[in-house]
Amino acid sequence: MKIGFIGLGNMGAPMAHNLAQGGHEVSGFDLAAPIPDGVTKASTAAAAADGADVVITMLPNGAILRAVAAEIIPVMAKGAVFLDCSTVDVASARAVAAQAEAAGLMAIDAPVSGGITGAAAGTLTFMAGGPDAAFNIVKPLLDIMGQKAVHCGSAGAGQAAKICNNMILGATMIATCEAFALADKLGLDRAKMFDVVSTSSGYSWSMNAYCPAPGVGPKSPADNGYKPGFAAELMLKDLRLSQEAAQSVDADTPMGARAAELYAAFVEQEDGRGRDFSAMLPRFEKRGRSG
Repeated sequence: MKIGFIGLGNMGAPMAHNLAQGGHEVSGFDLAAPIPDGVTKASTAAAAADGADVVITMLPNGAILRAVAAEIIPVMAKGAVFLDCSTVDVASARAVAAQAEAAGLMAIDAPVSGGITGAAAGTLTFMAGGPDAAFNIVKPLLDIMGQKAVHCGSAGAGQAAKICNNMILGATMIATCEAFALADKLGLDRAKMFDVVSTSSGYSWSMNAYCPAPGVGPKSPADNGYKPGFAAELMLKDLRLSQEAAQSVDADTPMGARAAELYAAFVEQEDGRGRDFSAMLPRFEKRGRSG
């Protein structure tokens, strides 16, 4: 396929590179980031989109997505697919899909899970929303960039799945870090705690696959000084998106709201920015009951 790729940052660059390595003709644009190997540099976002069978965007937020959509939709070929892999608010995803469909295009929102490592390895998970026909067209591309793609429903369903998933992740990581900090103060060995919890009812992805305690369980960012696999500020972004969505549909999400508050304090008032989201453990280690 002829592919336009807009947004070549830490996630977009390896995704575009993998598509080029997979034999597709990829034209890429980014305001600042370098163009990855195998990708042809486009002078503008519109130039990348012009004549493409599929245009992929990987952008920071809904406002930027809407601005880029307004620029590229008028030049996209009728019947082309607008595949947005950004993580944005559900309202923006649905608005851009409606705009694309009104222009004779097809649209898919397909945010990802798997982080920078997954993008480089081509092992991302995609959560897709949009019509069946559009999903079937982009599925071979998703298979190159990732190991799993789930068609979650109509426009916006991919974003809904992503923010619900990450609301669970944020809350369970906090609970896991709290438990390790409590175990320390109770004199319980961390390895023993892991052995019990990882095979008991406290089992979770945060504990078993991404343990926040260094030297315990499989290798994770905790074993690399909490250098981000998934940065705390990105977790905060997703938790805030979950709360925006909850407000819009009058959903009661007290645990999600509290997780957002804790990550906001960690990132904006403490030392969490630029650290992995599992660095909540050293945060709790040094705090007392009142703090």
